[in-house]
Amino acid sequence: MTKGSNAALSALSENTGSVIVSLGWSSPAGDGDADVSVLLLGPNGKVRSDADFYFYNNPVAADGSVHLLDKTPTEDGNEDRISFDLTVVPPEVDRVVVAASRYGDAHFGELDDLRVTLSDAVGENLLRFAVGDPDKVSAIIFGELYRREGEWKFRAVGQGYASGLAGLATDFGVDIDDEAETSEENDEAETTVGDAGATAPAATPEPTGNGDPAGPPSDASPEPDPAETLNAVPAPRRATDEARPRKPAARPRTAKKRAAPPSAPQKSLGENDSWRPARLFPLSALKSDRDREMRATSVLLSVMTQVPRFGRRLTAAFGAPSGRMETFTEVSLPHGDTPRRPDGVIRIERAGKLWTALVETKTNGNALKADQVQAYMDIAARRGYEAVITLSNDVALEGTPLVDVRIDRRRKHQVALWHLSWAEVAHQAQLLIRHEGVGNAARTWLLQELLHYLQHENSGCHGFQNMGSAWVPVRNGINDETLCQGDPRALEVVESWERLIRQVCLRLGGELGQKVLPAQRVRRGTDHGTRRIQLADQLCLEGRLQAQLRVDEAPGLLTVGADLRTGRLRTSIEIPAPEQGYPLSWVKRLVRRLAEAPADLHVESLVEGDAQGPRGTLERLRPEPADLLPKNGTQITGFRLSLLKGMGSTRGNAESGFIRSVDDAVHRFYTSVVVHLDGPAPRRTPLPSRSDVTR
Repeated sequence: MTKGSNAALSALSENTGSVIVSLGWSSPAGDGDADVSVLLLGPNGKVRSDADFYFYNNPVAADGSVHLLDKTPTEDGNEDRISFDLTVVPPEVDRVVVAASRYGDAHFGELDDLRVTLSDAVGENLLRFAVGDPDKVSAIIFGELYRREGEWKFRAVGQGYASGLAGLATDFGVDIDDEAETSEENDEAETTVGDAGATAPAATPEPTGNGDPAGPPSDASPEPDPAETLNAVPAPRRATDEARPRKPAARPRTAKKRAAPPSAPQKSLGENDSWRPARLFPLSALKSDRDREMRATSVLLSVMTQVPRFGRRLTAAFGAPSGRMETFTEVSLPHGDTPRRPDGVIRIERAGKLWTALVETKTNGNALKADQVQAYMDIAARRGYEAVITLSNDVALEGTPLVDVRIDRRRKHQVALWHLSWAEVAHQAQLLIRHEGVGNAARTWLLQELLHYLQHENSGCHGFQNMGSAWVPVRNGINDETLCQGDPRALEVVESWERLIRQVCLRLGGELGQKVLPAQRVRRGTDHGTRRIQLADQLCLEGRLQAQLRVDEAPGLLTVGADLRTGRLRTSIEIPAPEQGYPLSWVKRLVRRLAEAPADLHVESLVEGDAQGPRGTLERLRPEPADLLPKNGTQITGFRLSLLKGMGSTRGNAESGFIRSVDDAVHRFYTSVVVHLDGPAPRRTPLPSRSDVTR
């Protein structure tokens, strides 16, 4: 699409009752990010109330019409997805604005390849719009969904704001609280916005080189209307309220929330540590893989129905509507001469319509079978079901399906195939338990029992846990220098490494309550297969696997590398030097901040040019921090902090396994080093390309 153009959704697909809108971008430095937001507007071009503003502190609509999903790593950056159930958008809403903003002093001119895509309920991409040069704006309206003669259309906008998220929301009539939180409040109270309308005049829009705030859509005049002052309409009050003061409604808070750490568990009443508490989902009776699959499916599906926020969190990403959910196990469905029994069925009712998904589960590292999944896809297509969901320990890679199935495009009814890993299920449960909340103690306890079940060694739901059959031969080939470029076993190891890094991000993000994503640096336009082949060739030459993680509120990218020649893991982070002050003050303050960090932490000064700066262990630098100053007076541009650890030698999930050692190394580095550092500073000139990360 081009800027200002529009398209009717019904002309593109028959499955547009629910759609997924994805906003994406790439970062040349590998550390850029943005946050999405949605505004529901009435005929006057403003929100009906503050509750029509959805963003990171208010991500889900009560009626299920809007759900901000998690970020998804893409080939060259991130993609933020939003689920819309257009069948339940209130009739008084004429327009749905989709925007994104950058936090703090960052602006969109620092990002590349800004784009918005829209896909239907079966995951087919219907349209794409690339935003032009955004210049130095901190918020952009990417596009909007709007009604025209009873049908939904999408319009490409690509319009910038210099006033950020708060300014954009205010221009559409939202009463914003832009101050940081000063106390720890209940999560439910924080995320609930007031039902009253805006009570003060909105600010005049700040024009930028990209245009002014978008006016009501028009097929004949697609460009935004000229800037004008938007006056908010005070909400009416009942007569009974006049005599008594009203508690002011909570205003949307654009300052990002800080998740409070979980409270300490109560002391057990057991006589000694050998007493084990009774569990809702026992594991001792699980003797076979079939038992594990049946129990895991039943436990998960039952908790999804009893904890609606958890169930919605999992199904919204698959284009499911928000409604009454029921789940079933061991359902018999006809298929030729032999009936098929999918492990589970999910049905959601909304406005008299049913959304149905078949569930195929694998545990204990067992692989999905292509013929089974193909049979369920055929059954779903014949019966008019919407999706087939596979659930296993494996982690799907972008652009590489776990199971190759044949999809008959001639059929009028199309079925979506989605994959979910057990690591993702545990991640979502952990986020809700420890950081976001689910509404009451009983639901929290149910989620805790589910998480305990998933994490138990006998459940078989441990996520990705095996580097594959190529791992040992590749390690041996690197050690004896017999591994050649083009060896397919190296490509298999690279794919396993990518799966491992995605799982490490899920586990760390669940513990922190923050987004943790892989940060990939590749040339724009490079496809998935070509990139992995290049990394495989590099593995053959250098004997190293490397990746970067982007953690919200961390001062830089966290780098993890495995040197297969030396058998060591290196976790590190580069932080920029302060803008002001003296180098000696910088290093003294850094050493003080790291007072509780491990003594074997390596600290290196990064200097201008290609020269190598002074370095040393924290144990040696604590009494003599001045040893980090270059002797020739070269300017310090930043610091690199690194921890070294021996990596596991086996491919599996034993204590000595490689996967366990990588997970432990990242967790130790973040909790013992990164947490002691200051948050990200305002953006400055990037550090010289000195890291040992593969580009």
